[in-house]
Amino acid sequence: MTHTRTAIVFASAAVGLLALTSCSSGATETSDTQDSGLPAAEAGSALDLSDVCPATVVLQQDWEPEAEHGAMYSLVGPDYTIDEEGNTVTGSLIAQGVDTGVDVQVRPGGPTYSYQPVSTLMYLDDSITLGAVNTDEAISSYADQPTVAVTSQLTYSPQILMWDPATYPDATTIEDVIADGATVLTSGDIIPALLEETVGLDASKSDTSYDSTSARFVADPSLLQQGFATAEPYIYENEISEWDKPVDYQLLSDIGYNIYPEPLAVRADKLEELTPCLEKLVPIMQQAQIDYLDDPTETNELIVELVEAYDTGWVYSEGVADYSAQTQVSDGLVVDDPASGVFGQFDPDRMQEIVDTFVPLLEAQGTLPEGTQIDPEDLYTNQFIDTSISIG
Repeated sequence: MTHTRTAIVFASAAVGLLALTSCSSGATETSDTQDSGLPAAEAGSALDLSDVCPATVVLQQDWEPEAEHGAMYSLVGPDYTIDEEGNTVTGSLIAQGVDTGVDVQVRPGGPTYSYQPVSTLMYLDDSITLGAVNTDEAISSYADQPTVAVTSQLTYSPQILMWDPATYPDATTIEDVIADGATVLTSGDIIPALLEETVGLDASKSDTSYDSTSARFVADPSLLQQGFATAEPYIYENEISEWDKPVDYQLLSDIGYNIYPEPLAVRADKLEELTPCLEKLVPIMQQAQIDYLDDPTETNELIVELVEAYDTGWVYSEGVADYSAQTQVSDGLVVDDPASGVFGQFDPDRMQEIVDTFVPLLEAQGTLPEGTQIDPEDLYTNQFIDTSISIG
């Protein structure tokens, strides 16, 4: 079973939030929850969060556990507990081999919270420290639930359109496949709307009924289907017996889907309050992504363990997790900011381009009122970035 994280998620009316706790009667304990067994950060050092951050740093993701979220899960110490009822994992926050003096709790998104956008969850639950808020979501929620991104994790979106190389043997790009008359199968209309502008997609060739299963593509390999570079190519070749062969694909970021995917954000009204914490936590998050991709094995094992423990119907293997981590590097999805050479830093020109691209699209869909004006600088800040951190 694959998943669909739609290209744009919309703020929804607040509904009841599931109550979560660090532990429950269903928690699984791997070691002493009061002691990570690792050395404590030197008092007052850059890795000591005990006096500046909440006792539990809560990190909210937008989907089920997967390797694209590896930096978050890599912070969870060996003393972690799993709440199988609330679908959370909590442990000492470990950074660069030391205990930072606080705990971290990572929460998945998707079905656990009735598919609510992360920005909505952040305004429902004041305990969330950082949430993974796609830039297009930040634009759509700008008026009522504003968030400020403080560092990126994935530099470019892993969203793709994929096709059968046997059906389109001469195609090397999405535009080639569209020119051959393919129907584009997506889970929403933001991608087709973008393709109409960038590669001349005929609106009659758009089908927005994709449900994340493989049946349609297997039955009709003439389709050009939505997916993720970090998942579907591996899954279709190795885990879908009815297909069991390679697919070709192109990143949507190549043709205008220029959002920052899942950058870490705070509620706009909490930015000042969290500043002392963010001054230390943001560099930790920058380095955590780099360290995770250097050695993802243990974190990927935790991710797969969580998928099995939560048992929501989401299926995720170690093979997919390993492939994802490799592809994040090989496909250039996690790189230093090209403008500055700093990992995790936002490019002001790119942020302006994102606003220029997505505000008109969202207005056309009725998600934003006509004439919406958004200052890109309201959507992000680089003030907490450690400019010495780079992948190199």
